[in-house]
Amino acid sequence: MLGSALLGFAGFVALCLAMEKHFNELLGRKPQAQQLRVLRVGGWLLLVLSLVLSVHMRGWAHGLVEWIAVLMAGVTLWVFALPYQPRLLLGLAAISVVLGPLLAVLGV
Repeated sequence: MLGSALLGFAGFVALCLAMEKHFNELLGRKPQAQQLRVLRVGGWLLLVLSLVLSVHMRGWAHGLVEWIAVLMAGVTLWVFALPYQPRLLLGLAAISVVLGPLLAVLGV
């Protein structure tokens, strides 16, 4: 469950950074069109991977409910902390990208 949550969190961060406004505010520079496209595709791929992992570990009935719950928790964290601690959230996203697949392989 934790691996799925971290992958989902990283996916939403990538989708957030795929918006020019957030990219500019968080990273302090203008994004290129290709960067936005890569972030958009990467974000959706991470969300799909998170869903596949949840369904694989728990089955469709429980996995889908668990996936939606952890995504809501991650998005809530992102939305409420973004105005106050944006750099901390970027650090958490980087950690999520590394730890998410590792925990998924370990089955956590």
